[in-house]
Amino acid sequence: MPRSLVVAGAAAAGLFLGTATFGTMMLLWAAPARAQSDPAALQLIERLRPPDGAPQTRGIRVPGAPAATPQDAAPAAAPAVGAPSASPAGRKDEPAGAPVIAAPARPSAPQWADTTAPAGVPAVSITVTFATGSARLTPAAEAALAPLGRALNSPDLAPYRFRIEGHTDTVGSPAMNQALSERRANAVRDYLIQRFNVDPARLEAVGLGQTQLLVPTGDNVPEARNRRVQVLNLGS
Repeated sequence: MPRSLVVAGAAAAGLFLGTATFGTMMLLWAAPARAQSDPAALQLIERLRPPDGAPQTRGIRVPGAPAATPQDAAPAAAPAVGAPSASPAGRKDEPAGAPVIAAPARPSAPQWADTTAPAGVPAVSITVTFATGSARLTPAAEAALAPLGRALNSPDLAPYRFRIEGHTDTVGSPAMNQALSERRANAVRDYLIQRFNVDPARLEAVGLGQTQLLVPTGDNVPEARNRRVQVLNLGS
């Protein structure tokens, strides 16, 4: 092969790789901008972002996990206005029985009817369509998860970690549903990492099977609202 052709081919390959790299960089740079122009992503940001001034979320437990350590426990509530002082009587700067003014209540995330998250934890449920008995994401599932990927890449949510929970209805055995929910939660996590380049360290996936039904039902009831993915903010 003539040397000129080899050089030209190498230059063309370099141009292709440079264009591909540039395209990837532009895709990542544009993600926050797309989130700000996507109403569905903006709604997810509002649901998953801790309220201003709220304490960092911590100590969320998966059923069956060890109990929280003492440092994870919430601080004791301040006494109400007018409650007797816990300070010993006889303090020079405070007469015995003086009222204690309670600190202002901390803002907390509202409790939404479409999640089973602990009170005060920012969370959202997303209906994700899978093939029956499968963890393969359908095109409809990818479309439902795209706003979540854009939201997670937004500056509002970038500092936080999230838990991806898989939930099922009661059709089938509990053991089968547990295994299926684990595979589906991992499929959602993988999609967010691969398609939207979300840092894997920010996402953990767990399957909860039919243990946290959004709509309580008996066994073998095909309730679509129980087949969902729940996303919880774990804090920074």
